[in-house]
Amino acid sequence: MFPVMLDLGTLKAMLIGEGEVAEKRLAALDAAGAAHLEVYSGAPTPVLVKQAGRRLKGARPTGEAFRGARVVFIAGLGDAESVALAGLARSAGALVNTEDVKPLCDFHVPSVMRRGELTITVSTAGKSPGLARRLRRHLEGLFGPEWAGRLDELGRQRKLWRSQGLEMAEIGRRVDAYIEEKGWLS
Repeated sequence: MFPVMLDLGTLKAMLIGEGEVAEKRLAALDAAGAAHLEVYSGAPTPVLVKQAGRRLKGARPTGEAFRGARVVFIAGLGDAESVALAGLARSAGALVNTEDVKPLCDFHVPSVMRRGELTITVSTAGKSPGLARRLRRHLEGLFGPEWAGRLDELGRQRKLWRSQGLEMAEIGRRVDAYIEEKGWLS
């Protein structure tokens, strides 16, 4: 596995699913800033209807609907339907994640912790999502809400150092020294 962060604010994404699993995936996609998201559900729960709003497009996408989609999430569907939809998505050039069906996944979704723009993730490559959740909960205790402000503060410092024309290696040394000076990881 190669870890990567996708900017869902710029990529067309689709969520196809049912039930609480689809609700949770939609909440995660919204938290990640999915700006160009289409949602499909044949029997949407009231919660999903409210969450999706105008993004709810119908029961299932047609082959044409996949055009331009770069990332497709499938959640809460049976195996046969998941296989068929994953095939359509891949045919259109999209990467696919099928909730809890590792062989149908082009990528895995890690357990995510957010503190403002600080994002910390834990992945087990699909081997043990429960372990990933447990490790994320442990990290939540180590990295509280104050880390959002710390990242903003450090971002301002980095911007200042860059404006002074410092080389990346020197900026890296200064970041380390700043964190030590503040005692943030002590």
